Amino acid sequence: MDHDIELRFQKLKTHLEITFGEGMDLQAMLFLIGINELGLGYKNFSKQEKTDLFHIAICTLLEPYGYYKFEGRDEESWPHFKLLKTLPPLEHREQQHLMKQSMLDYFIANDYYSEEA
Repeated sequence: MDHDIELRFQKLKTHLEITFGEGMDLQAMLFLIGINELGLGYKNFSKQEKTDLFHIAICTLLEPYGYYKFEGRDEESWPHFKLLKTLPPLEHREQQHLMKQSMLDYFIANDYYSEEA
């Protein structure tokens, strides 16, 4: 894995743990992104809704790379995406790299995190 991405990701993780508590891993960050993109605030989500939140997060993160396109929201305000192209087969390390880079980009673009010292 790219050492620079890993260092930057660890700084992001530390930053998020100050606000949300210890234990921020990729899944926790995906959950946060899904909740943020849903835009309805936190509530107790069903198991299916949690799965949908992960899907929203992944689509949101991969949209800038051309894999998904935001199509709109349904009557309950849940975002929906269209798959534009499938991801090529990636090794676990490559998947981790892509997720970490896209999360860095997401949190910076949405002004939730700055890499400025």
